[in-house]
Amino acid sequence: MEIGFDNALYIERQTEEILRRIKSAEGKLYLEFGGKLFDDYHAARVLPGFDMNGKAKLLRALKDETEIIFCISAADIEKNKMRADIGITYDLEVMRLMDSLAGMGLYVGSVVITQYARQSSADVFRRKLERRGVRTYLHRKTKGYPDETDLIVSDQGYGSNPYIETERPLVVVTAPGPGSGKLATCLSQLYHEYKRNNKAGYAKFETFPIWNLPLSHPVNVAYEAATSDLNDVNMIDPYYLEATGRTAVNYNRDIAAFPILKTMLTKITGESIYNSPTDMGVNMAGYAIIDDEVCRQAARQEIIRRYYAAACNFKRGTASQETVNQNRLLMQQQHLTSDDRPVVRAALRKAKREGVPAMAIELPDGTILTGKRTELMQPCASLVLNAVKHLAKIADDIPLLSHFTLEPILRLKSNVLGERDPLLTLEDVLLALSISAAMNPTAAVALERLKALADCEIHSSCMLTQTDENALKKLDLRVTCEPDYPTENLYYV
Repeated sequence: MEIGFDNALYIERQTEEILRRIKSAEGKLYLEFGGKLFDDYHAARVLPGFDMNGKAKLLRALKDETEIIFCISAADIEKNKMRADIGITYDLEVMRLMDSLAGMGLYVGSVVITQYARQSSADVFRRKLERRGVRTYLHRKTKGYPDETDLIVSDQGYGSNPYIETERPLVVVTAPGPGSGKLATCLSQLYHEYKRNNKAGYAKFETFPIWNLPLSHPVNVAYEAATSDLNDVNMIDPYYLEATGRTAVNYNRDIAAFPILKTMLTKITGESIYNSPTDMGVNMAGYAIIDDEVCRQAARQEIIRRYYAAACNFKRGTASQETVNQNRLLMQQQHLTSDDRPVVRAALRKAKREGVPAMAIELPDGTILTGKRTELMQPCASLVLNAVKHLAKIADDIPLLSHFTLEPILRLKSNVLGERDPLLTLEDVLLALSISAAMNPTAAVALERLKALADCEIHSSCMLTQTDENALKKLDLRVTCEPDYPTENLYYV
């Protein structure tokens, strides 16, 4: 993979900027931390060279100064909101992240359940945390928000929330996803700090959009595609333009909210800290791009992937037609079509020629291979087998898996588990391959080549089962699908 982003430079510049903001706060800095702390696949895809766990590693470099507050909305707990890219609910994601951060030596001080209104599932989550020794706070909806600033910045507004006890100069306020109440938690804490005559500041760390890239830069457009379901739109920050005479990119929600936010910050701190939403940010990612064209090409592929994801979600009933249309428009604005994704053409040609669902993969050297559904296995299973055989230079006529290995799995799926369509999934085949590797040196060589598939592009002529899609994600493959079901059956998981 060509590298377009210098991650070491990014960590260096980002650390310097955060330390500068801590110093300017003259006390405690509440840093609203957007995006993903771990597994930031989007950033890694559009900025080749970006460490998808880099933000957490950045905090580890500041661990002696840092403590972390997690926010999670009670409404999101109640409706089992999912982190789609890894397939777990927000409450489980909070606990997963806390374990990961603790394993890195970082201090998680507390969890705040926001927008609390006695939701029973939120109460269960709170009890679960408290019985494991985690300090948990409840924040209810802020009275008067967002228009009645005098009420918001009062003892009846932010003052009605309990004060979160913190110990260190950098307080990172983060969450499992958007809409979790990070900003309100930061402002509530600022209100309490100033009531106690403590100096404190606020800043925001959000990787995208990258403020010092052009509005139409594919990296920024890819972010807009990624958040199209939230109706996020990138815009030139008019407040930054007015204050400095230079352009900077921000997104519509932050720009729209800035006048109210500025008023509240001024009421809390007694001074006007920021002139624009861009001023609030500490993002240095734009300074670490070392090959702009590599990042442009990577982002263009992400825009196409986001279109396919929206189209498939529309078919599943989880996305609107407006979201699909918005993603199609972003593709058109970048002069992109599905033909700019080579695996699409290859998969569709294979499916048409064979008359069955098919898939294609582009290997690191540019070679494109295909696989199809067979009498034994799903197309992604046959595709991955074809790919590792190619990488291991194993001839097509040499079988990796014997019928003695596969038939017991098929009998189990059909006769014991009662599956209606007992074809071997990718996970079934990978387990069979790992067992075969203990006795078959050829299978062992092929198994070792699985790691070389990371970051390869894949396209399917139809939507995949959740089982196969999850297995491909675990291999770090970049998957798109045509928005079509492989059968006429209504029940398809």
